[in-house]
Amino acid sequence: MDTILNFNITVTLLVQSMGGWLGIPMILFSFLGNEVFYLFVAPVLYWCINASLGFRLGLLLMISGAINSNLKIIFHQPRPYWYSTEVSAYSSESSFGFPSGHAQNAVVVWGTIANWIRRLWTWILAILIIFLIGFSRIYLGVHSPSDVIAGWLVGVLILWVYVKLEGPVSRWLGVLGPFYQTLVALSVSLSMVFLGAIALNSLGDWTIPESWITNASQAAPGTETIDPLALSGMVSNAGAFFGMAAGWIFIKHNGGFDAGGKWWQRLVRLGIGLLIVGFIWAGLRVIFPQGEDVASLSLRYIRYALVGFWIIGLAPFLFIRLKLANTI
Repeated sequence: MDTILNFNITVTLLVQSMGGWLGIPMILFSFLGNEVFYLFVAPVLYWCINASLGFRLGLLLMISGAINSNLKIIFHQPRPYWYSTEVSAYSSESSFGFPSGHAQNAVVVWGTIANWIRRLWTWILAILIIFLIGFSRIYLGVHSPSDVIAGWLVGVLILWVYVKLEGPVSRWLGVLGPFYQTLVALSVSLSMVFLGAIALNSLGDWTIPESWITNASQAAPGTETIDPLALSGMVSNAGAFFGMAAGWIFIKHNGGFDAGGKWWQRLVRLGIGLLIVGFIWAGLRVIFPQGEDVASLSLRYIRYALVGFWIIGLAPFLFIRLKLANTI
């Protein structure tokens, strides 16, 4: 393993030696693979462009995030700047490095959008963005080449499974009533957390090497202490997944939601929707305790479930009542 890690460090240092002029472009491309960016893009697509695409993209992101969190814990590999003091940390992260979540989600998101548009230029653009997002993570010192390549491969697998199974699964769920559809969504959601707990338990007595903690704090002073064994990220994905799925079931059985309309209607929908997303997310964050204990994680699950339910279910319901949107 040390041989692979040392080779990755050599390549990372080679990429970083290309010069500081790449700093700002790489930060921008890295942002295109950031969860915060995607959590803005998905509502925009859902509320203003195509509800079906936005919903599926949101669910895929949550599934991809949960899978990535599990794999990170299972492999528990360091980020380059944790392992070597030679690597510059132009950004910082608190989770494990392998596989790269940015690279994985880039394939899932931009691949899904390209598959929806189905034009050659969109695939070329998507592949270019996917490559640059992965490359940016190496330059910033937060991922090694093997992290990025593994992330791309996992993302391709997730996208391939989605394309193959989306139709059959949708038809199967369509036969079920709202109650059983919600029960399935809850079961899938809780299984994400359960698998995360199993992955964490599989580490046994393994502990984070002190050198990783020291190197990380020295390379990125003033940032949060690395906490790669936390389940909070996985709980967030699971909660948002359930909220989105429940919201879709709710709005579907209340006439559906058409993301079309006049430009000003779409703009007002976006403004109202994002304002209340921020209120729910930030407001409950202040009220609910933060931590890794069962009570805190449970409240975190509820918080993200409410955000997901608002985005997919309640917001469209409100838009329709305010005459800002129509049913299908």
